[in-house]
Amino acid sequence: MKCLIHAWLLGHVMTTCSGFTNPAGRNDKFEFTSTSLRSIPSSFDTLTSGLASITRIPRGVTVSPDVISSVGPAAQFLPKIRKLYDIENSIECRTVRERITEYDLVIEQVIPACPNSRAVAQNPITVPTLVAEFDGKEQTLTGVDNILNFLDDKFSTIKKEGTEKAVSDGEVEGDTVKMIFDKASDLIANLPGVLRLGRGSSVCSAASMDFDVPRPAMPLILYSYEGNQFCRLVREVLTELDIIYVCKSTGKESPRRKELAEITGGSSQCPYLVDPNTNIKMAESKDIITYLYKTYARFTSPSETLQSASSVTTLLSPLFKVLAPLQAGSFTENELVFKGNLAEAKAKALLDNCGVKFKEISLGKEWIPGLINDDLRRVALLSITGQSSLPHIFIGGTSIGGLFSGSPGLLPALEQGKLMEMIYDARVDVGRQ
Repeated sequence: MKCLIHAWLLGHVMTTCSGFTNPAGRNDKFEFTSTSLRSIPSSFDTLTSGLASITRIPRGVTVSPDVISSVGPAAQFLPKIRKLYDIENSIECRTVRERITEYDLVIEQVIPACPNSRAVAQNPITVPTLVAEFDGKEQTLTGVDNILNFLDDKFSTIKKEGTEKAVSDGEVEGDTVKMIFDKASDLIANLPGVLRLGRGSSVCSAASMDFDVPRPAMPLILYSYEGNQFCRLVREVLTELDIIYVCKSTGKESPRRKELAEITGGSSQCPYLVDPNTNIKMAESKDIITYLYKTYARFTSPSETLQSASSVTTLLSPLFKVLAPLQAGSFTENELVFKGNLAEAKAKALLDNCGVKFKEISLGKEWIPGLINDDLRRVALLSITGQSSLPHIFIGGTSIGGLFSGSPGLLPALEQGKLMEMIYDARVDVGRQ
């Protein structure tokens, strides 16, 4: 069965762009910082996130029976957790968040504090850092040990009752066993970071400060608990998109689950997102993440699967170079063309999301030997750029390649912060002519 895929040929990217403006104070070129592309989590991400949760069981799952409830009569005498400067894929921050789940706390602002985040750009800060208010006074605690000691002291009945047991001389032998156990625990504690390597550790290109990225005026609200694999996927993306949010702990045995059930009409499923800026309320991690990219990012990165498929196409490029002239026979046209498929759809969406105006020309059918409608144009593209793979993008008449590769390619240009600069330079060149 012949599979005919609607294909597009994208023409010159125009040198005007409603989404990109020259920032005030920058008379020449833009300045950029390097970030990493991220995509919507796949089934593989769900698997590794699940494994990460398993390695930390039972931590960060169930509310401690020794907690002083922040929703009970003692709540008015407990500290308020105003801010937590956090990196999702940090072992120290993870340890703090586990304790926050176990003490069933609300964090009024979880602030992403990756090295390339907006918070750190304004004021470099050590993570984790927790800001609490107690007896009308604000207290800032830095470092995992200081934060845990504070939380244990203020929210646990165990410490208040003085039940900590001193180690006696007769327990020296037990110390050796304890040391071995602690070493094994340290190893296990690092596994979630290894399993989720590359996620939740930096702000991605789609939310870079180099772009005019939509920012929520009011913090989003996330019902979550640390040990849930799907909650982790959402928190990773919140970190990568540099979004401040309210974290309402909703672990097992949390009375806050009743609050969540009232909002949802009966379900206490986590994660659950409330966006007061758009009045959106939703469950399901995939839906939440898709919404976050659509609302608070400049573009949604294609999946790793599509990028892998693109690599296969690159391997076949020598074959395409041989077949294109054979199919075309001879040609006289010298028209710059682009074509697409699934990759084209992603390229077009990226350009649209970035506010880039472009011209598109359709070849008709997917390029499969013998099925292309316009072989002459493909040969013209091959003779001009040295490659016939598609889609292909030009800015101001200069080829930058395809979606994933080229000089440097559309996604690499976005990732490296070069796309805005290239468009701006092309616009300046046109103005001089």
